Amino acid sequence: MDLSVIHDFISGSYWARNIPRDLLVSSIENSLCVGVLTTGDEQVGFARLITDKATFAYMADLFILEDHRGKGLGKWLVKYILELPEMQGLRRILLVTEDAHGLYRRFGFENIANPKIFMELRSTDIYMQHE
Repeated sequence: MDLSVIHDFISGSYWARNIPRDLLVSSIENSLCVGVLTTGDEQVGFARLITDKATFAYMADLFILEDHRGKGLGKWLVKYILELPEMQGLRRILLVTEDAHGLYRRFGFENIANPKIFMELRSTDIYMQHE
């Protein structure tokens, strides 16, 4: 994995703006990760899965670099992830997105059926505290 490419993209994303590199590296080291590379081994995409590999997974940090979008790589990446042995037989796979609902719906993802049962503890400025 090209950590520079991954950090450059994710630290500028709406979901993890300004995440310090060391925190991102730790999250990668403790997750199941998938990279998308060109034939010349240039990293152009990435995704990370947080999972117990038995009942639940959370799909995070999925991206395709802008210059490589529109080529089906996002669809390929989601399909690849969902076909991984570690993803088989899970009761629930969650993700959060502001802008890619159409992509994920193609693979059966839906809005949460009962959002009232989900809660979160959120620290919105946590990455700013590390500067």
